[in-house]
Amino acid sequence: MKVLRKRVNNYFKENNISKNNNANMIFKTFFMLALYIVPYVFILTLNLSTITVLLLWALVGFGMAGIGLSIMHDANHNAYSKNKNTNKWVGYFLNIVGGYDLNWRIQHNVLHHTYTNIIGMDEDVDAGMILRFTKDQNLKSYHKLQHIYAWFLYGLLTISWLLSKDFIQLFKYNKKGLLKSQGISFPNALISLIFWKCIYVFFILVLPTLVTGNLGVNIAGFFVMEFIAGFFLSTVFLCAHIVDQTEFPKPDSDGVISKNWYVHQLETTANFSNTKSFFSWFIGGLNYQIEHHLFPNICHVHYHDISKIVKKTAEEYNLPYHASNTFMSALKHHYLHLKEMRN
Repeated sequence: MKVLRKRVNNYFKENNISKNNNANMIFKTFFMLALYIVPYVFILTLNLSTITVLLLWALVGFGMAGIGLSIMHDANHNAYSKNKNTNKWVGYFLNIVGGYDLNWRIQHNVLHHTYTNIIGMDEDVDAGMILRFTKDQNLKSYHKLQHIYAWFLYGLLTISWLLSKDFIQLFKYNKKGLLKSQGISFPNALISLIFWKCIYVFFILVLPTLVTGNLGVNIAGFFVMEFIAGFFLSTVFLCAHIVDQTEFPKPDSDGVISKNWYVHQLETTANFSNTKSFFSWFIGGLNYQIEHHLFPNICHVHYHDISKIVKKTAEEYNLPYHASNTFMSALKHHYLHLKEMRN
């Protein structure tokens, strides 16, 4: 919508502010990195009880989620900074928390933002056969319990990335020719992937065990950290798309989406908890998912302000603007959708 783009652009011009980071974003970057690194350093250097070590690993997990939601997400959308190299290096933060930036950009930027909520094309909402998100997916007997077991699976998200998903995706993206769109060959991508995975495993599992000599506690801490990060990342994302408020459209017979792209994003995306709270600050403004989808190249620190423009424009054109008042209500909408899709 030209009207919406013009209004948002005017907001930045009239207030003489950049669409990229600001002092708040710089502070958040150091905060999230500290939340991830400082507890880890304490684990390595202090003689602590098992409970204290596990609590520190839990903090590392929150830091891991914070880096994913609040920092690398903007960088890999080229929204963190005007400088491409800055975005590139900050985007690598995903790799130090066990992911792989190349795969993420293809899955999220290319597929999810283009084919939002279209099962079979949007990999961000594809849970395979284990969860059923739309009526178009095959119904299995175990789906009757998905509203119960799904919550445990969400905590395994980042472990899946680490052990299998990134490798499977890399081979698949190579076959589809998507690696070329990122300007990298398959051999180089595979070497890079293995390198980053080895670095992550060494620092998260091998080094703590060598230093502390306690493999059992570190393995337990690893699962605590990964489960917290995985659960946080999964639920924040799913509450923005897989809820009983949003739509799951099908492409035309030739695979083309004929509907206006802006309208498509409004129909398939939902906001929640739209306030300037610590929660919103911590999750990188992704509770303003509508604004993010419409303007992915704008840093999330501006979402709260431009959301007023987006909502007003949507109402003027009689377009949907899905929103839940709180995160808990958004979780309820996700839960209800899981129940609806079990039959």
